[in-house]
Formats: sequence, C-alpha cells, structure tokens
Amino acid sequence: MADLKQNSVSTKGENRVRLAVYGKGGIGKSTTSCNISVALARRGKKVLQIGCDPKHDSTFTLTGYLIPTIIDTLQEKDFHYEDIWPEDVIYKGYGGVDCVEAGGPPAGAGCGGYVVGETVKLLKELNAFDEYDVILFDVLGDVVCGGFAAPLNYADYALIVTDNGFDALFAANRIAASVREKARTHPLRLAGLIGNRTSKRDLIDKYIETVPMPVLEILPLIEDIRVSRVKGKTLFEMTETDAALNYVCDYYLNIADQILALPEGVVPKDAADRDLFSLLSDFYLNPQQPPATVDAEPDLMMV
Repeated sequence: MADLKQNSVSTKGENRVRLAVYGKGGIGKSTTSCNISVALARRGKKVLQIGCDPKHDSTFTLTGYLIPTIIDTLQEKDFHYEDIWPEDVIYKGYGGVDCVEAGGPPAGAGCGGYVVGETVKLLKELNAFDEYDVILFDVLGDVVCGGFAAPLNYADYALIVTDNGFDALFAANRIAASVREKARTHPLRLAGLIGNRTSKRDLIDKYIETVPMPVLEILPLIEDIRVSRVKGKTLFEMTETDAALNYVCDYYLNIADQILALPEGVVPKDAADRDLFSLLSDFYLNPQQPPATVDAEPDLMMV
C-alpha cells in the first residue's frame, strides 16, 4: 500500500465516500454490507469494509473465514503502531474488496467502543483512508453509545438496515437520533433505510410518515440471502454457480448506484420513544381495514 501522508477526512468533491451501516442486532447488516461492498466494487470503486463488532464476523461473507482482528495484531505488537504494516491487518475479500476487523475486548471486560477508536487510529496511521474510494463501517447492532457511534464521526452517510418489524424500527429510530446528534458537529447525513428480507413494508411506510427519510431499497423475503451468510459467500459469488440469483444482486447494485450519486440525504427528526411506541403498537392492535366495497347484486336468473 502506498505510504501517503494526507488528510484522511473524506471529501465528496474527490469522490471518496464513507458509509456507516447500523441496525438492530441480527437484522442482516453484515450480509447487506458485504453485498453492497461488492456492488460498489463492481462499479469500479476501490472498497474497504471495516467490521466494528467484537464477534469479528462482519467480513466473513467476503473472505469465507474469520480474519485476524486489529486488536489481536496490536496485542501481538505490544501496541507499537510503527511495527504494523497494512498487510498485517487488511485482507483481500471477494470481488477485490479489502477487509478489516476491529475485534473487541474479552467478553465481559473492557470497552468495545475503545477498540473501534483504536482501529480508526491505526488505519489513519497507515493512511488507509486515503487509498479507498469507499470505506464502509459495519457497526455492532443497535448499540449507539459514544464508542460505537464513533464511525459516524468519519462517515458521510449513515445507512440503517431494518425489516418490517416493531423492534427493528424502534432500533432504527434510536440510530436516527444518533445521526441527528452527530450531524450537529459533522457533515453527516442519513442516506436512508434498507429493508432486508421482508415480505411487507406497511410498518416501514408508517414509520417514515412520522420520521421522513428515504428508503433506498426493500429486499423481499429471499431465503438465499440467509443461506449466503451460512455459506460464507456474497450473492454475487453465488451467481457464479446459480445465474438465477442475478436478480438479487440487482437490489444491491441499485443501492450502490444511489450511494455513488452522492444523495443529499437527510438529518432525521427522530420520534420520541413513547410516541413511536404508541404509533407502532396502534398499527398492530388497530390495523386499518380496506374500505368496504358494495358487491353487485347477484344475477339469479337461470339460463
């Protein structure tokens, strides 16, 4: 990797884009992130995906295995940053996407947010931010404490992965609140929601009526998306043996195209927790019925 000493702050005029992907735990952020990363690479961009989760499995779908983490490498080097080279922490994934895993402290000890900060610090020391057209942070679950909100400090856009369920949208609203707060001091915008593996979108539509924001894409309930995670492959890689899956890749390519168009985005105005709880609960408890139609008089004449 080139040894470039430049400012790592992203500049849209230079067509460098940084993304932070959030969403409720288990919603499919990592699978979505990996496929978006490949889609961006297919559009000719040099992409780095950074996993910000102690499970260090964000890039599993890209690499097919759990790559060593930055925190492990730092410990091996006694935290001597000057002894670490890009190839020690950056691994090549499918489609030419470069992959980094932040890792985390031992279970029940330390702060995962601190590890995210150390990862960003090291990547800046290695000038990784200057070498990529797109950097995508795949961030732990719906935790938006100061540490895990750190990627928002470096992002141009946040993306929220959700489904059509109560819990996922409640988490999305809390993430939107974090985006709003960070946007006070950083040039950050919410690019929009991504609905993942959902057969309906009525609750999503109800939510964005109250908290206006773009919907980048709604992926239907496609079992192959879940299977791809188990196989450790992106949908793009799976099409190499099953061309029928090309239509699924089109969803991710559409998201990539919207991101590369540098959308205006929004600073979301999140709903108060109690108001959102009432809104979503009412939607479940008092579903709107379609207007009744008057059936035509039956024709009883015998022929």
